[in-house]
Amino acid sequence: MGAGLAGGRAAVELRAQGFTGSIVLLGAEEHPPYDRPPLSKGVLSGRLEETTLPLDLGGVEVRLGQRATGLRPGTVETDAGPLAYDGLVLATGAAPVTLPGDGPQRVLRTIDDARGLRDALKPGVRLVVVGAGWIGAEVATIAAKIGAEVTVIEAAASPLQVALGGEVGGQTVPWYAEAGVDLRLGVSVREIGPQALVLGDGEVLAADEVVVGVGVRPDTAWLAESGLVLDRGVVADEHLAASWSADGPPVVVVGDCAAWWSRRYDRRLRVEHWDCAQGSPAVAAATLLGGEAVYDPVPYFWSEQFGRMVQVVGLAGAGDTRVWRGDPGAVTAPEARRAPGWSVGWFAPDGRLSAIATVNRPMDAVAARRLIAADAVVDAERFTDLAIPLKDLATA
Repeated sequence: MGAGLAGGRAAVELRAQGFTGSIVLLGAEEHPPYDRPPLSKGVLSGRLEETTLPLDLGGVEVRLGQRATGLRPGTVETDAGPLAYDGLVLATGAAPVTLPGDGPQRVLRTIDDARGLRDALKPGVRLVVVGAGWIGAEVATIAAKIGAEVTVIEAAASPLQVALGGEVGGQTVPWYAEAGVDLRLGVSVREIGPQALVLGDGEVLAADEVVVGVGVRPDTAWLAESGLVLDRGVVADEHLAASWSADGPPVVVVGDCAAWWSRRYDRRLRVEHWDCAQGSPAVAAATLLGGEAVYDPVPYFWSEQFGRMVQVVGLAGAGDTRVWRGDPGAVTAPEARRAPGWSVGWFAPDGRLSAIATVNRPMDAVAARRLIAADAVVDAERFTDLAIPLKDLATA
């Protein structure tokens, strides 16, 4: 149920793992499975027109443009009629949060969203982006290159404050100025009107286009009466098996709507990134077929913004110590692509590297992913030296 990357990969994995029965891939959109990360990069910039995934769906019945409306044991209710099942993969993803007001506002979630926004972005267009998170920064990057007059409104005190914290996220503030983007921090939006936004302090900010990038919520409202356990997503165990409040056929969950138990972090996680949609279907398929696979990845995410590649690996803990690797203030555009970049690591009290954020240092991200997966203790003092490869810093 769901015909995005996660749903499409689940169908492929079921066949690869030996399932020979019938598979129905049901999707609300009219498009076959496509890749979402390029929407805010290649499609929005005009470099790409589509991002259809090269999945082998031979022998899979693909039903597009059909939306699920409800679920009961053994049956998915859709707007095209009921569909019986013996096993179910839930891959319905997440839906963007929108803001109050009767004015037009755009989000960037689907390929149609990206194409519509691309057509609207012209030199001189007054674009307001609400949210200086990952999507907001990427939209602002492309729009500024096109020549739009871009203003970014962020309620927090820094960009990426939720994802990286104020001090690390604050290192991106100069990037907006370099691109000619007006970044307004600590500013809320009361409502969106027909041709303007009303800000929290009552200021009216004129806009030709408004893009809202303040997060997403798992698309689970249609499951409210299903009997599945829901808690900020579909609750699942470490095998990605969902839980019924009563008996029902097996259900597994993948991608953005999955709230699964992580053995690594000893808590429930919901990770709204491509890596989860790509990696979770293999485990879900094995579980549905009676296997014992465990899904317990090191979270990973990347973003391209203002001429920089930003990568984030792992999850920082509340008691972790932050250590810088390189000088974030030493590089400004247009030198950013040629400079050595910088990273920042979070170290657990026992010396393990628990998370890292890198800017233009892809090898740091690759090495950190391996170190974190291995629960490696890393020399925090030598970590600060860019001349020492991160892969050589494990001490235990």
